[in-house]
Amino acid sequence: MGEVRLAMLVSGGGTTMEAILQCWAQCQLPGIAPVAVIASKEDIGAIEKARAYDFERGAITVISPRGKSQEQFGQEILTHFESFGVTHFGQYGWMPLTPPAVVKAFAGCSINQHPGPLDPGRPDFGGKGMYGIRVHAAVLHFLRMLDPIDPRRDSPCTEVTAQRVACDFDEGGVLGWRCVQILEGDTPEQLQQRALPLEHRLQIETLIRLGEGRLTTIERTDGPYVFPEEDAILATAKNLAIEDYP
Repeated sequence: MGEVRLAMLVSGGGTTMEAILQCWAQCQLPGIAPVAVIASKEDIGAIEKARAYDFERGAITVISPRGKSQEQFGQEILTHFESFGVTHFGQYGWMPLTPPAVVKAFAGCSINQHPGPLDPGRPDFGGKGMYGIRVHAAVLHFLRMLDPIDPRRDSPCTEVTAQRVACDFDEGGVLGWRCVQILEGDTPEQLQQRALPLEHRLQIETLIRLGEGRLTTIERTDGPYVFPEEDAILATAKNLAIEDYP
């Protein structure tokens, strides 16, 4: 596999993007070349962080979905990718639903960051409205509504996940995950703070595997995070999290 020319899609503070760029600047991402940044809105911290690095003129841009069809939005993204020879893209705190044309054009060449447990095809902590601190709040609500002596959970934890980008939110195949221990009395803010460094590390490790040509999707071998009979509890937990963080 040749050099990976990576576009980074962002919507917020850009902390994961910055962690990746720091590794790249220190020559710790062999085979990976970040070549473009797309922000979904103006005046976000990620844009300022990206400007501290040596991108080609015009490589850092804003492409907003506001007032556009999915077709228009997707074409603008693809045009920017083409301008900078992008071969792969990563979503690092990217909020919009990525247009199908982009997903299909880069099938097998995309990475998405998610701050919670994902299990495509089964109930999990992804989907519309599940992003940022809401995910951590949903996990805490969910675990606190379960039977605390359930033998299947002797050590409560959450997970951070890397996955492929799909046409629907958080439905892509899982590329890797890391467990994050949940401590007694944790708030969503505390859990988010403890999980973030592991999110950064996971995304960097995912890019290292990509650069080495050994990035593949994986499946759970130890059973689901959410069992079938817990689906209603999961739905309640998600709704509560959205109410907590509107």
